[in-house]
Amino acid sequence: MRKVLALLLVLLVVSVSGCIGTTENPTNTATTEPGSAYVTVTDLLGRTVEVPANVSRVVAAGPGALRLIVYLNASDMVIGVEDFEKRYNYGRPYILAHPELKELPTIGPGGPGKLPDLEALVKLKPDVIFITYVDAKTADDIQEKTGIPVVVLSYGQLATFDDEELFKSLELAGKILGKEKRAEEVINFIKSIQDDLMKRTENVESPAVYVGGIGYKGAHGIESTEADYPPFVVLHAKNVADELGEGHKFIDKEQLLEWNPDYIFIDEGGLKLVLDDYQKDPNFYNSLKAVREGNVYGILPYNFYTTNIGTALADAYFIGKVLYPERFEDVSPTKKADEIYTFLLGKPVYTEMAEQFGGFGKIDLANGTVKYSLPTSP
Repeated sequence: MRKVLALLLVLLVVSVSGCIGTTENPTNTATTEPGSAYVTVTDLLGRTVEVPANVSRVVAAGPGALRLIVYLNASDMVIGVEDFEKRYNYGRPYILAHPELKELPTIGPGGPGKLPDLEALVKLKPDVIFITYVDAKTADDIQEKTGIPVVVLSYGQLATFDDEELFKSLELAGKILGKEKRAEEVINFIKSIQDDLMKRTENVESPAVYVGGIGYKGAHGIESTEADYPPFVVLHAKNVADELGEGHKFIDKEQLLEWNPDYIFIDEGGLKLVLDDYQKDPNFYNSLKAVREGNVYGILPYNFYTTNIGTALADAYFIGKVLYPERFEDVSPTKKADEIYTFLLGKPVYTEMAEQFGGFGKIDLANGTVKYSLPTSP
């Protein structure tokens, strides 16, 4: 499929395709014996797992696992969550949309590299444990020690709109949860958004663009960027950092001066650092064409506990509105964001995200303050 988002990562991602059914069953259907209470599935690591035919109680551990269950409209099946999900709702729309999840019992600390609490899992007795970012040995070990089926899901390459690993994970979880139709709807929705963005920007002459403030194991300033940045890719935008290869990059400020892009977008996860840096070195920023001409814009960060796909899609519409206002004349980025959030999460949460980070709009660095306004067609 078209290479679109490489929403970005560096997180040890397993790039192994998986499907529901046995290894010899490529039709993506579950296999079961007549009258059996279990079905056999193959997870994203190629592990064969027997799960109950009727699942109603689940937990989701690891970066992004709970988000996928919410996308499938199955949050009511979740019986426990990680402490990480309970303590921090920052930047994660699925928790903003479903704060009731924070009231559930804990299944462990959560966070990158943290495994669930096995005693807590045994006590809760879920039908299935969904988990991400573990190897087969670890998954087998959890399953053996708890006696609960463990199914590994994957986001594939972080931050892509059309990643097969993500789609297969949705299909797999959908089969197990009896949410096959919803899984298909979510996949088609993501693909339709991608197609719309690409068609709107076909055969367009793009200005030179740059994104700074990209989070990478923490917050960073203007020097933190990304080559092959997914929203730019889907919009056919000319990313000056693409000459550096792919993925996250740290650059020297002198490099940014050399590129001197027409537009600069700031991931608002790093906005405070950018504003602080401006106060220390205003001459550098004022030497940039984009700053002088008022073409610096804020976008919502989408990498919190892996890719928040809805936010990445919403960012792309806002960036498109800025770069090609005539081609996005019918789009209100804030309304589009809530349309996307409502479909994926069941609730509009753009306002809450904007309150946390600032939202879509123009950044005025001159006085060390931020002013938000939507671009309009010429």
